[in-house]
Amino acid sequence: MLHLSDNIYDGFLEQGQFISRGKEPADTEPLGDDNFNQIFADITTSFTILIGIFFPSVTGIMAGSNRSGDLADAQKSIPIGTICAIITTSTVYLSSVLLFAGTVDNLLLRDKFGNSIGGKLVVANIAWPNQWVILIGSFLSTLGAGLQSLTGAPRLLQAIAKDGIIPFLSPFAVSSSRGEPTRALILTLCICQCGILLGNVDVLAPLLSMFFLMCYGFVNLACALQTLLRTPNWRPRFKYYHWSLSFIGLSLCIAVMFMTSWYLALIAMAMAGIIYKYIEYRGAEKEWGDGIRGLALSAARFSLLRLEEGPPHTKNWRPQILILVKLTSDLLPKYRKLFSFAAQLKAGKGLTICASVIGGDYTRSCGEAMAAKQSLTKTMEEERVKGFAEILVVRDITEGLSNLVQSAGLGGLKPNTVILGWPYGWRQSEDDRTWQVFLETVRNVTAARMALLVPKGINFFPDSTDKVVGNIDIWWIVHDGGLLMLLPFLLKQHRTWKKL
Repeated sequence: MLHLSDNIYDGFLEQGQFISRGKEPADTEPLGDDNFNQIFADITTSFTILIGIFFPSVTGIMAGSNRSGDLADAQKSIPIGTICAIITTSTVYLSSVLLFAGTVDNLLLRDKFGNSIGGKLVVANIAWPNQWVILIGSFLSTLGAGLQSLTGAPRLLQAIAKDGIIPFLSPFAVSSSRGEPTRALILTLCICQCGILLGNVDVLAPLLSMFFLMCYGFVNLACALQTLLRTPNWRPRFKYYHWSLSFIGLSLCIAVMFMTSWYLALIAMAMAGIIYKYIEYRGAEKEWGDGIRGLALSAARFSLLRLEEGPPHTKNWRPQILILVKLTSDLLPKYRKLFSFAAQLKAGKGLTICASVIGGDYTRSCGEAMAAKQSLTKTMEEERVKGFAEILVVRDITEGLSNLVQSAGLGGLKPNTVILGWPYGWRQSEDDRTWQVFLETVRNVTAARMALLVPKGINFFPDSTDKVVGNIDIWWIVHDGGLLMLLPFLLKQHRTWKKL
């Protein structure tokens, strides 16, 4: 009990201070010029630093789930095995701490490399019947932990490579003839060797702790989000699970990260953010969903329902544009400048829908409709129009345009402005439908109480990359609701019209 009472209080030191019983500055200074026999602290220690060093030794929590494919009944084995493993290891670790505190002197405990006893292990000296029991056990334990990591990590790396989420890892998706991830194993060995060559595990341990904590934090966050968003494919079977436990786990992970080292925590988070944005930028196809998309879907649903709570105020009016596009026989937009014009109005920050109508029967023309939609989407991307593309297949073109005017949009994001191309050559055309379709569309837009923009001479309008100079002349129409004043203002927010 004497040793236990001595060891119950901390004995943290700064780097270079000498180990002594007292904590006064005089006790931790060298006793003389010849300090050969004095033992000093090689690193600065504190409670949070020691957490970062110790944490990698308890990171085998997900070892079972990493090898779930090899389990006969993973649903039953993983929870039972993981909980039993945590209880067992926690009991062993905590009992070891208490036993060391009760049997070993305070000064010897802080002698990190055992210099005072000839560089030997303390636990080996007190082992029964011989010190080789501990030495062999430590060797086998270290070897087992290393082999466990070399078994799980390559398979995890191979799974990531097979998902294709990080394209440059694709060579490591290959398996050997026996189904072993040989390439991933070689890469894992190289990474491990780099850590060994550092010569001091204490330098690497805090950074490893950050990545483990961030991994566990993201797992907890994903579980909590899936539960709160009520995702249909998320069906946890563990009866003691609750989303609040996941949030508690996430909070603890973040707290321990910043307690251990705030700058290493920021570095790890920055690296994770860079990897995430890289995956998002490359647009890799993946067979799994993500909680962020579910969160965005719930936020969009909530916002749409909020927009339906009352009629919009006049001051909140902004153009929600529906572009009615005429397609050529090659399914390309006939008037591409309509897209440029809509892009130049994007200062209104409203919704943009580009729609077109194809004559025929949908069961026979669905492939043509999909190709036309892809063509519209590609044109929108090239002209930097952020919005949606829609194709409607109907037997009557006029009826189809009427349906688009009536039903395009959703809730509070229904279009209130229609952009329509001018019917060139209608005087010379022998087909009366050229101007009849246009007139019927104008009547439908008017009946829907929507604003109508018909840019005549659209082919002479500037591209989004051009810069025009001069004036915008407004031909005032009484009782137009101020639309003719708003449109020039929105156009002048774009760089093409900014110098007017």
